[in-house]
Amino acid sequence: MAYSSRDKNPYDKDHAEKILSVSSLNRMARSLLESNFPAVIVEGEISNLAMPSSGHWYLTLKDKSSQIRCALFLNRNRLVHFKPENGKQIIARGRLSIYEGRGDYQLILDGMEEAGDGALQRAFEQLKRKLHDEGLFAEENKQEMLSRYQHIGVITSATGAAVQDILSIFARRFPATRITLLPVAVQGRGAAAEIVCAIERANALADKLGLQALIVGRGGGSLEDLQAFNEEPLARAISASRLPICSAVGHEVDFSIADLVADLRAPTPSAAAELLSPNQEDYFELLISYSAQFKNAISLAVQQCRQQLTWIAKQLKHPDRRLQEQAQNLDRLDIRLCRAVSSNITTQRTELTQMQRTLSANSPKQLLERNQIRLTSGRGRLGQSLRSGLATHRSSLQTLSRSLNSVSPLNTLGRGYSITTDNTSKVIRSAEEVRIGAIITSRLGEGEIISTVNAVAKKRP
Repeated sequence: MAYSSRDKNPYDKDHAEKILSVSSLNRMARSLLESNFPAVIVEGEISNLAMPSSGHWYLTLKDKSSQIRCALFLNRNRLVHFKPENGKQIIARGRLSIYEGRGDYQLILDGMEEAGDGALQRAFEQLKRKLHDEGLFAEENKQEMLSRYQHIGVITSATGAAVQDILSIFARRFPATRITLLPVAVQGRGAAAEIVCAIERANALADKLGLQALIVGRGGGSLEDLQAFNEEPLARAISASRLPICSAVGHEVDFSIADLVADLRAPTPSAAAELLSPNQEDYFELLISYSAQFKNAISLAVQQCRQQLTWIAKQLKHPDRRLQEQAQNLDRLDIRLCRAVSSNITTQRTELTQMQRTLSANSPKQLLERNQIRLTSGRGRLGQSLRSGLATHRSSLQTLSRSLNSVSPLNTLGRGYSITTDNTSKVIRSAEEVRIGAIITSRLGEGEIISTVNAVAKKRP
């Protein structure tokens, strides 16, 4: 429709209620942007960086074809941990808005970090916190690393300087250590997986090859170059390794995830070789010390043997002198033997004489004679004693006989008395004990009378 054909002009005063001021338009646009883009993350290159005395930062964030103004205010830029510079690639977080005063479309920043290394650093911190919470960094879960091994596996690049440094250090310090290289890529895509496979292969062949420990590392580089040693699969492979592992990633200041999980952390590959190898100079010094001690001990032993030999030589005598001394000893012993035999014979003779005297005193004949005399004397005393005892007993017996006769019932019966008993041989002492018709027996001095009781007369008063 042509403008001239319109019924009303949209710009006349009749449409004044639909006309916006610039401030209102900018305010509406600002509200629309802030409500639809409350939080965005943008990567780009810093340009036109301005840091006025107010403390706020103003910059332009651009890429190959576009750019956007940005503002980072004082209360937020204090949280930035690097120094922003023109040309530096960053990752910015913020919200879209419009500066109403000029109508400029801009990004109000809440924070920024360096791109590349910054993103990697953020991922590093997240993985570090995760593994720390799982206990992979705990000292009690780590194995002890010794200062000397007979066979060590080295997991690194076969063409890098790290393996040459390790071999050089071992050759200088302790060339007897056996080194087995397990070549891997140490940076780029797939490097972490190769290192994990090498660790697992080393553990599988440890008994067959006699491996005792592993060195995993590489030379220095940027955070991106070292990213393979910050991967989670590698951290878990190091933690699960049966062989103790020394991490030797070539950076002095920062720690990689592999450093934190490993049983021992060395700042450089050379330092790892230093830590796991004794210094052969120490062994040489110890050998020299032992050699000197051995020489001193041998010298002292020889000196003592010489002194002993000299003393023994002084103790040796000429055979003739020894024979003379033995002859004198033999004569002295012969004299002592003769004296001892003579003294012994004298003693034996004395003892024999004493025994003869004792034997004579205890002769059986004399004993028999003495016993015969004692026997004869004893017989006489025994006969006298028997006769005396018999006379005494006869006298006593006569006395007792007279006493017995005086009280004997027979003697009483002989004087005219009798003893009456019933048919049960019980002595009748009272007339009340006899019934009429009973048969009684009366024993006299000579004979018995058997009677039948016809009457019983009681004792008269």
